[in-house]
Amino acid sequence: MPEPFASWFPNVANYWNMFLDSLHATFQMFFFSGILTLLFGGLFGILLIISKPDGIKPNRTIHLIFETVTNIFRSIPFIILLIFLIPLSRLLTGTAIGVKGAVVPLVFGAVPFFTRQVESALADVDPGKIEAARSMGSGTVGIIFRVYLKEALPDLIRVITITAISLIGLTTAAGAVGAGGIGSFAINQGQNMHYQDVVNLCVILLLVFVSLIQIIGNALAKATLNKEIFHLK
Repeated sequence: MPEPFASWFPNVANYWNMFLDSLHATFQMFFFSGILTLLFGGLFGILLIISKPDGIKPNRTIHLIFETVTNIFRSIPFIILLIFLIPLSRLLTGTAIGVKGAVVPLVFGAVPFFTRQVESALADVDPGKIEAARSMGSGTVGIIFRVYLKEALPDLIRVITITAISLIGLTTAAGAVGAGGIGSFAINQGQNMHYQDVVNLCVILLLVFVSLIQIIGNALAKATLNKEIFHLK
């Protein structure tokens, strides 16, 4: 371990192995819950946009179900949701603590947010392009992939970036109830033991991680947007 690091963050150095385990747990929670959020949130957002009354496949029942479920889970504070989903976490993963126990509430907390973000991004797609695709014989699946997802790609990248940053906050909050990770390390080894250097390092790492995600997301969104503009020209 570099000497300057040990002098700046002495208490982190004392708990070095625990700190590394916390980092690993945070990345695991972020990765697994992020993949599931991307899949389910993306699917639900698409279903909401196509099943609405003026959508390409109107279905009042499906739209009402997903609309209601999304609104309900978005209205529940995440800490309460963590506690509420403990029985379901135990049923699905066999535990309510650690990385496994945290993935279930993280998905339930992030999916409704991402669903709304995806719905909003897809709603901005030009209706004229959808009608043009219909007139050319494209079916529902074709319109989804060739029009909705293609035209909304820059916006979808932005909402994925926003959701990823939000998910980092949720993984940190999950540490308060035994999920492990950076949040748990900052609370147990930092705040509870009055080691300010531990808290400071956790904050710095989270800021760096969030900044990297934002930079990468902005670059990808700009690249896809520029590609679309060039294609139009």
